[in-house]
Amino acid sequence: MELLIMIDACRRASAKNITAVIPYFGYARADRKMQGRESIAAKLVANLITEAGAHRVLSCDLHSDQSIGYFDIPIDHVHDQPVILDYLASKTIFPSDVVVVSPDVGGVARARAFDKKLSDAPLAIIDKRRQGYNQAEVVNLIGDVRGKVAIMVDDMIDTAGTISKGAKLLHKEGARAVYACSTHAVFSLPALERLSSGFFQEVIITNTVPVVQHQSFP
Repeated sequence: MELLIMIDACRRASAKNITAVIPYFGYARADRKMQGRESIAAKLVANLITEAGAHRVLSCDLHSDQSIGYFDIPIDHVHDQPVILDYLASKTIFPSDVVVVSPDVGGVARARAFDKKLSDAPLAIIDKRRQGYNQAEVVNLIGDVRGKVAIMVDDMIDTAGTISKGAKLLHKEGARAVYACSTHAVFSLPALERLSSGFFQEVIITNTVPVVQHQSFP
């Protein structure tokens, strides 16, 4: 609502162009119907932003690329992968030791794009079953991680349920170390407790969502 009111105020002040800069477009997760009588909130919010008077939108790492099509105005979709890759490059990790891991089947395209930047590192996929909203059960691992440094790639960490269960499975399958890389640090409860479990060498995030002091951990 605050964003819509600011856009409306700018429009009524005769602004020539209005660009809505939305680093974390949270409604992008509601991009399709999972069951009957369910809202597609990503499209609804895109309509509201357009009707309020925005001429352009800038956002980072949308949950799925199809969300771009929900806007009837131009949208600049910025990827934060180069920032995370630059940080990983500062680590003393040999490319031959790395395996890129997708925490679910839906994130394979994202993980594949990431591993191409890491000298075409091997790819592993965690097979999970979603039991309900924010509830997932890790079932199987597709790929070999034994003796490797596993880099898990996702667009966001919300409750950290999927990524923490995935890290536990990776250690069980023989991974030497596990890094979690994500653009959006949503960190809903009990994310901090799960991320501090000791399964992660590091949790690497950007600041598209401001991380306040009480959400910091070692």
